[in-house]
Order: sequence, then structure tokens, then C-alpha cells
Amino acid sequence: MKSKHLVPAVTSLPQSPQAEADHRVRRYALTMTIRIVCFALMMFVQPYGWYTWVFAAAAAVLPYIAVVFANAGSDSTETSAESPLQEIEAPAAAPEEPSSSPSDPQIITIRESGRDDA
Repeated sequence: MKSKHLVPAVTSLPQSPQAEADHRVRRYALTMTIRIVCFALMMFVQPYGWYTWVFAAAAAVLPYIAVVFANAGSDSTETSAESPLQEIEAPAAAPEEPSSSPSDPQIITIRESGRDDA
């Protein structure tokens, strides 16, 4: 029976530093674009009302949020370490039969003789 070997997947690797930096810049630019739109809506939507204060608050808070999001790394995605080694299954070894020839003894005995020089 053949078993499938698990090969480390390229998709389990973290993002490259350049791709992560590009993602941060795009996220910052999007947040700052929303801020500009909020600022424009605050200035040009008439008559002024409660929504003017919402636009003003968003225009004031979004720079902080943009910087925090831009500086935050991609810690939200967990990657697990994968071993680059592949394990190969070895066939089961046949049990060795004991040989009964006198030239291949099963037990080896080592005896040491002690000297008493005292």
C-alpha cells in the first residue's frame, strides 16, 4: 500500500518582506483616502448637522488609525514550521534466524583475570 508523503507547501510560508510592505502602504493609502473624503464631506455637505461632527471626528481619528494599521505586522496569520525533510518509509526488515554453525557463536564471554600484586 502506497502512502502519500506530506511535502511542505509554499503557501504555508510567511509573506515576503516586500509584499508585506506593499500591503501596508496600500492599507495606509486607503485609510488616508477615506480621511480626505470625510474631510471634504464635512466641509461641503449642507446644512451642517450631527453628521458633520461624525465626518469631523473621522477626519481627526483616521490618521492615528492609519499609522497604527500601517505599523502593525501581519501577526494575525499563524504559520507553522514545516520540516524540509521528507521521511521515506523503509520496508519491514525480516527477522534474522539464529545460525547454528560453530564459527558464529551466539554468546560471547569475556573473562578477565585479576592480579594480586599485594
